[in-house]
Amino acid sequence: MRSSATRRFLRIWTFVVLAFLYVPLLLVVVNAFNASRTFAFPPTGFTLQWWRAAAASDGMWQSLANSAIVGACATAIALVLGTMAAFAVQRFAFFGRHTVSFLVVLPITLPGIVTGIALNATFTSALGLTLGLGTVIVGHATFCIVIVFNNTQARLRRLGTSLEAASADLGASSWQTFRYVTFPMMRGSLVAGAVLAFALSFDEVVVTTFTAGPSVQTLPIWIFGNLFRPNQAPVINVVAAALTLVAVIPVWLAQRIGGDPAGTRV
Repeated sequence: MRSSATRRFLRIWTFVVLAFLYVPLLLVVVNAFNASRTFAFPPTGFTLQWWRAAAASDGMWQSLANSAIVGACATAIALVLGTMAAFAVQRFAFFGRHTVSFLVVLPITLPGIVTGIALNATFTSALGLTLGLGTVIVGHATFCIVIVFNNTQARLRRLGTSLEAASADLGASSWQTFRYVTFPMMRGSLVAGAVLAFALSFDEVVVTTFTAGPSVQTLPIWIFGNLFRPNQAPVINVVAAALTLVAVIPVWLAQRIGGDPAGTRV
């Protein structure tokens, strides 16, 4: 059994780690109400004027809409391709299966600037495309696929094939087995993967910079572009604070939904 001194040390260390992670985020939230444009600390006063200014910013709302569109479309592509790849790798034996798995996961390990340069060269030089919202969606889908693939493959590995085999033995067709057995067991994993993929896309800066072109701004690009402008800095803090609070939702949903549903462990 651990001694009381060890338990005390672990509590203190846990507090230090949590403080290291969340104190900077807390300062962002506090500065969103700071009356000072220079973010003097402690705050010289508290105000809601920056929140009103953020709500009236057309650029912020347009970039937010772009981020939502890109995130939703990239997530939809990732759900289809990532799920199909996971089923192929996990449920079928074929030559080069491990190589395919490695190649699907590889984009998430590459530096974002390398992926961005490669995509930019492909779109502009090789394909002759004009950079815009469509190229951003494709760029984001390249790494969102990995999130869905890993989630789906991990769930398939835990589930095994015994329930699907039992369904087939009882006379169900492949489609019936997928609809009534496999998909209900996979639903939580797919939703969790989609939520995490959307969150990753929504936050992406580097790949977006190389694939968006001058006419498209997502919310992270808009934040970065206005961060050092004195008149916009307080508004940026408000947007950052709002995103910090909203970011709790996908993480909570992914943890809530991503666990094994009752009765599916085999």
